Amino acid sequence: MKAGRNKTIDISVEEGRKYLERCISISGNTTLEEVLDKTIYGDTFDMLKFLPEKSVDLLIVDPPYNLDKNFHGNKFKKTSDEMYEEYTESWISLVKPLLKDEATIYVCCDWQSGTAIHQALQKHFYIQNRITWQREKGRGALSNWKNGMEDIWFATNSKNYTFNVEAVKSRRRVIAPYRVDGKPKDWEETEQGNFRNTYPSNFWDDISIPYWSMAENTAHPTQKPEKLLAKLILASSNPGDVILDPFLGSGSTSVTAKKLGRHYIGIEQNEQYCVWTEKRLELAETDTTIQGYADGVFWERNTKVPQKTHSI
Repeated sequence: MKAGRNKTIDISVEEGRKYLERCISISGNTTLEEVLDKTIYGDTFDMLKFLPEKSVDLLIVDPPYNLDKNFHGNKFKKTSDEMYEEYTESWISLVKPLLKDEATIYVCCDWQSGTAIHQALQKHFYIQNRITWQREKGRGALSNWKNGMEDIWFATNSKNYTFNVEAVKSRRRVIAPYRVDGKPKDWEETEQGNFRNTYPSNFWDDISIPYWSMAENTAHPTQKPEKLLAKLILASSNPGDVILDPFLGSGSTSVTAKKLGRHYIGIEQNEQYCVWTEKRLELAETDTTIQGYADGVFWERNTKVPQKTHSI
């Protein structure tokens, strides 16, 4: 039995059979309308070849890192850097035809897989930057530094691309507020304290990993936070755009896209994760809040954020 405050979504496939039935599987070429706002159940290397070309505005990829990992029965085995680069090339070759000319690509990685992913990406896209985000928690290490960071490669399909910087400002606490004629200068007073809205950098230290008392939390071992996805989606897409995630996991990309008024296509081969995704999408029908994002800005971690639905 879970504690009363434990909101973790961990229903079994048997319990969530109705959610699995909402997913689709494809075996031939499809139109965009057939796959839009759907969770596709199947191996991404089989499913991607059936999706319509030039249909995706934003690609967000969270592939298995080059580590030994068990994803509830689907095991990924660590290999050499060369073989992992080939693995990356294999999914890039399938997604590239699906991208619009002005599309943006984000690929999650850790320090061990990042080099191979970069080598593959730069052959096909324009590398714009590397984002580093603080994971906040992780197991201690006796003979090494605890790994508390992950990276995201930011690339584009061409030199023309969307970047809505005003939509992803960070709200930072003002320690020594400066006033002119007694009025705040470049900052504002709020019930939560004194803050300044700033342009975002490529280092993000305001992300909380989903935990048991958060509504978005699932039992997925490497779930990405909705706040993290919201930054990528708001910066690099517009309302109504199409977002593709070929390694969907427990659905964070699709759920966040839905909350922010974008269309989504997600592919996942694990039926357990498909169930959790569809359960979260159902919850997003009535709750569009994103932890740490309100009033059009991203608040610092551990800040008391106004509890109200954000506007799209």
